[in-house]
Amino acid sequence: MSLTPPGSSRPTRRAVLGGAAAATFALAATAAGAGTATAHTRPGRPESSVRPAWPAEFALPDGFRPEGIAIGGGPYAYMGSLADGSVRRADLRTGESRTVLAGATGGAATGLKLDRDGLLYISGGLSASIRVLDTRTNRLTATYRPSTAGFVNDVILYGDRAWFTNSHAPVIYTVPRGHGGGGDVREVPLGGDWEQGPAGTISANGIETTPDGRALIVVNSPAGKLFRVDPRTGHATVITLRGADGVVNGDGLLRVGRTLYVVQNRLNVITVFDLDPRARTATLRRSITDPRFDVPTTAARLGDRLYLVNARFTTPPTPETTYNAVAVELR
Repeated sequence: MSLTPPGSSRPTRRAVLGGAAAATFALAATAAGAGTATAHTRPGRPESSVRPAWPAEFALPDGFRPEGIAIGGGPYAYMGSLADGSVRRADLRTGESRTVLAGATGGAATGLKLDRDGLLYISGGLSASIRVLDTRTNRLTATYRPSTAGFVNDVILYGDRAWFTNSHAPVIYTVPRGHGGGGDVREVPLGGDWEQGPAGTISANGIETTPDGRALIVVNSPAGKLFRVDPRTGHATVITLRGADGVVNGDGLLRVGRTLYVVQNRLNVITVFDLDPRARTATLRRSITDPRFDVPTTAARLGDRLYLVNARFTTPPTPETTYNAVAVELR
C-alpha cells in the first residue's frame, strides 16, 4: 500500500538460509500453490468458477479503510483494516461480512495471506507487527515484533515460511509457517539493484513468488520497478519490463502461473504481465480498468474473478467515509 501521492518519495529452521534452501523453497512453493494465487473452497479443494449471481461489488463498514484482501475456503474473503488492524470475513456469495479479529488503537492490517491450514498471516503496517490468526477459531496464534522498525506492508507464503516487506527499510522479514511454527522473526537485508527511498517513505510494497518457485518478486512503488529477490541473500535484480515504462504506484502483486497482476493503486489500473519462468523479464499483456476502482490496493483471485478492496487514499478518511470491495472478470 502507499500513502504518498504519485511521484512523492514516500528455535529457527536452518533451511531458510542454508545451502539446501533453494530446493526446499521450490518444492514447497509448488506444493502450496506459491501463496494464494489459487483459491480453495476448503483446504485442497479448488473452486473453479464463480456464479454470475454472486455480487461483483459489496459495501464494507464506514471508516473501515480496507487495505489487504485474501481469499480462502468457503468461499470467503478476509479483509484487513488500515484504521485499527481489525479483520473482516465476507461471504462472496452474498457480500455480507463480519468481524473475526477486533481492532485496537494504533493497530493496522495491511497485507494478508491465507494458508491451507486456515492460518491467516497479517502485516501490521506502522504498528511494525506480524500477526497470525487461526481462522477456524478466530484466535491469534502468534505475534512477532521485528527489531528493525518500519512499515510491515505485504506478505507471501513461500516454502516453509511467510515473507513480509518493510516499506520503510531495505529488509524483508520471514517467520515460520504452521501451527507448530514457533521461533523468532528473521530479517534479510535487501541488496544488489535494490533502490531504497528516503527515510519514512514507501519503497518495497507487494511481494510474490517467481514461476519457478526459486525467488521472490518485490515491487518498488515510487521507483516503478519490479525486482527478483533471492530469499537466502536478499540480493535484488531489476526485472526487465517489455512494453511498459514502469509500474509506478505498484501495490499488491498476484501471480497465477506465469501471469503477474500488478495493482497500481492511484492509477486505478491492474497491469498484467507475462513472466518468463525465472522472472527475469515481464512482458506487458494488457491493462484492466474499471470505473468502480477508487484507489484499489490489493487483489485476490477466485475462479475467473479478481476481487479488490478500494482504499480510497485520495479521499480524506473519516469515521463516515464509505468503503467497498469490487470484482472484475478475467475472461
